[in-house]
Amino acid sequence: MTETMRAVEISEPGGPDVLKLTERPMPRPEHGQVVLKVAYAGVNRPDALQRAGAYAPPPDASDLPGLEASGEVVAVGPGVEGVREGDKVCALLPGGGYAEYVATPAAHCLPVPRDMGMKEAACLPETFFTVWSNVFMRGGLKAGERFLVHGGSSGIGTTAIQLAHAFGARVFATAGSEAKCEACAALGAERAINYKEEDFVEILKKQGGADLILDMVGGDYIPRNIKTLAEDGRLVQIAFLQGPVVEVNFAMMMVKRLTITGSTLRPQSVLAKARIAQDLREAVWPLLDAGRIAPVMDSEFDLADAAKAHARMESSGHIGKIVLKVGG
Repeated sequence: MTETMRAVEISEPGGPDVLKLTERPMPRPEHGQVVLKVAYAGVNRPDALQRAGAYAPPPDASDLPGLEASGEVVAVGPGVEGVREGDKVCALLPGGGYAEYVATPAAHCLPVPRDMGMKEAACLPETFFTVWSNVFMRGGLKAGERFLVHGGSSGIGTTAIQLAHAFGARVFATAGSEAKCEACAALGAERAINYKEEDFVEILKKQGGADLILDMVGGDYIPRNIKTLAEDGRLVQIAFLQGPVVEVNFAMMMVKRLTITGSTLRPQSVLAKARIAQDLREAVWPLLDAGRIAPVMDSEFDLADAAKAHARMESSGHIGKIVLKVGG
């Protein structure tokens, strides 16, 4: 390994153009960590929020954006078990994915699924950790329940549809165009709702209401979600694209015995994320190995074109995941 590497940094808070190619020192693995030679890095909404100055990294994390990557293990720190130099893995990162090398806890690494390329594998960690922890661990989704995911054509949405369908739930999704709705239906949604033309509240109420809703929109969707939920329903909030502040009448929560919860992934402890990784290894990775589910790919950009990747994501024209090619 060399002493320096190419990386993309946030030169100042702002739009996509503040992402600049730079040289950084090589990371070194600390206790429990490995260093990956990055092949591909996933591009996610939290990266854009960090770029805009709205989502600061944890104090001990890299200031470089990038929360998931695939690559080869090239260095192993003390205290690491089960991961060796030369292993091909994908990993949830504390940050730093927009670079040729990145350090991350070994417990957050998972093997590249059978017959899957490194580009596709780079798209797994952020969305699969998020969906599994919120829909199944926190939301408790069970077979036969009615599940609604907003933003069904996003990376999170396409993952949630596939996993919920694979585990026997009835899946409903919202999206903003006919093409996006068709993509949701192809992944397993029994009803894809064009939110620009239809009212998801009325559609779900005719089905008996949603048992679980995964929402990243927020804003005026929050009171509408509460109306949509069935008795004993659960709302899991993971983002607020339309803002976190809204007026809500909580009487309906009491009458219908609702649970309203949510989480963020990045600030959770190394141990908490290791537990999610172990759950994924046992329950979800066999589905990926068998080809029953797979990430939906939108587009690929070179590392130096990270600004174009962010512009693509923020246009909301994409369906599925966007990646940066770093090492190939």
